[in-house]
Amino acid sequence: MGFLEALSGLCRAWPAPLTRGHLQKGRQLETVEMKVRIDCEGCESKIRKTLEGMDGVTGIDVVPRENRVTVTGYVDAAKVMRRVERKTGKRVEPWPYVPYDVVAHPYAPGAYDKRAPAGYVRDVMANPDAAPLARATSTETRYTGAFSDDNPNAACAIM
Repeated sequence: MGFLEALSGLCRAWPAPLTRGHLQKGRQLETVEMKVRIDCEGCESKIRKTLEGMDGVTGIDVVPRENRVTVTGYVDAAKVMRRVERKTGKRVEPWPYVPYDVVAHPYAPGAYDKRAPAGYVRDVMANPDAAPLARATSTETRYTGAFSDDNPNAACAIM
């Protein structure tokens, strides 16, 4: 075995340099939803430009009517929100709303929000202390389940 063969064997054993593709393979594709006040088309374009210049971003969706910005890519949610806040000077918070279907009692005082877009309420299932009335107790669940449309004779012995 010659010197060149030994050297080439060492080079093959040496790890390859890390590139952007290698780094993205280790990260998960993530979707970040934020609530940002968007007043005009200038605000929208400023947010887009801020996010397009970020590494790892694959898609940007800005909905000015709902004040919602959705970013998909190989990014960290906290970094994306900090960057938008720093570059645009606007207050940024995670998207606090979920569809009506997810919440058991969407019109409970803690869940219902007048400023929410149509079809959305606050996500009270993630933080039950925020709206204690939005969750049904075990007693309420038992009473509402007793008179079910699926089984009308389940709890009523009189009828």
